[in-house]
Amino acid sequence: MSKINIAIDGPSGAGKSTLAKAIAKRLNIYYLDTGSMYRAVAYAAINSGTGIGDAKQVEKLIAEIDLRTVYEAGKQRLLLEGKNIMPYIRTPEISRAASDVSAYPCVRLKLVSMQREVAENYDVVLDGRDIGTYVLPNSKHKFFITADVEERAKRRYLELKNKGVDKCYIEVLDEMKTRDKNDSTRSLAPLAQADDAQFIDTTQMSIKEALDVIITKLKE
Repeated sequence: MSKINIAIDGPSGAGKSTLAKAIAKRLNIYYLDTGSMYRAVAYAAINSGTGIGDAKQVEKLIAEIDLRTVYEAGKQRLLLEGKNIMPYIRTPEISRAASDVSAYPCVRLKLVSMQREVAENYDVVLDGRDIGTYVLPNSKHKFFITADVEERAKRRYLELKNKGVDKCYIEVLDEMKTRDKNDSTRSLAPLAQADDAQFIDTTQMSIKEALDVIITKLKE
């Protein structure tokens, strides 16, 4: 029996991860945060002294990396050399580095292979930037979640502030615009809406409102 795979795509700060988790909880299926996998590679690169701007060093890292996705009590864990690194990959430094390493085809091919394996074995919601277009192009359930860049930057700014990260809104906005450009112009599987994905703009929506829209469309 084929698995239920729900593909959620969109730019940074659109709320797709929050929505993907909420969908998984509502439907009682697994959630796979694909963005965290790129963050994990960035974390590994920074902590090993790998030059993120050096293609050969990144290729060596990804060829040797011991990274696994597991589920414990229904929650995703990323194990780097057996250590759960989920608590350490949500910093601005890691975000910037994740965008950089994701541009390398060797990194994307490695992680996409891992993501497809999870999708083959579990009923799962995946969110990212190329799930519906590249990772799971045959998924029957695709959504493209977005919002105005100013609204997305505001959300990220408040998120960082709540975590005690001292950063001004303009800096967050500039970083988000840079990441949008990087994600949408990379050579392999750039950020794009799949032709058969349903478009949802969350600029004026609460998470609950957006979730209700998606669940209604899934039931249809």
